[in-house]
Amino acid sequence: MYRNEPLETYLKDAAAGTPAPGGGSVAALAGALATSMASMSANLTVDREKFKQYDSQLKKIREGCEKSREILLSLMEEDITVYRGLNNAYGLPNSSEAEKNKRSEEIQKAVIHAMEVPLRTTMCCLYVLQQVRELVDIANPHLISDVGVACFLAEAAFQCAKLNVEINLATIKDQNLVEKVQNEISRAEEKAKTFFEEIKRHVRKK
Repeated sequence: MYRNEPLETYLKDAAAGTPAPGGGSVAALAGALATSMASMSANLTVDREKFKQYDSQLKKIREGCEKSREILLSLMEEDITVYRGLNNAYGLPNSSEAEKNKRSEEIQKAVIHAMEVPLRTTMCCLYVLQQVRELVDIANPHLISDVGVACFLAEAAFQCAKLNVEINLATIKDQNLVEKVQNEISRAEEKAKTFFEEIKRHVRKK
């Protein structure tokens, strides 16, 4: 959809008076940008004599970031698809009682899908923060600002995706599912906050 288009096309469409691309998609893109900065920092450190002892660790971090980037770019586009599905569900006829029931059922299915995509984005960004936390201790100090950029972008993407999860949860009637996801998000946020503060502290120190 957008992956093979100029960035300008995506930005124009996101800025236009249309519902998608929206916040969930942009959150995933921000997360993908975070992985790019982390990968760059790893790539410019690995195979350097001074940091040779960290090569294996750096390559593992790089691989994790590259896989995460692919996932996040897919989520960037998937969020657009599920949002359109939600809009279609809201557009179903609701004149008769049968139509109202059918519309309500389809909305619930669609909103759950719309919640699941940013939830996956949130968890992926948590993983990226974990990778950056490992990277900040071993990356070339000359690249520390880029590691910091990866950290701030991943944290921002995490919070933006989390917000989109919460917005959709407010419409879901299945309270068991709502509670389960809320607990999952809460635990993830605690971890993300720990990683973020530790990375930020190390970046400032270096």
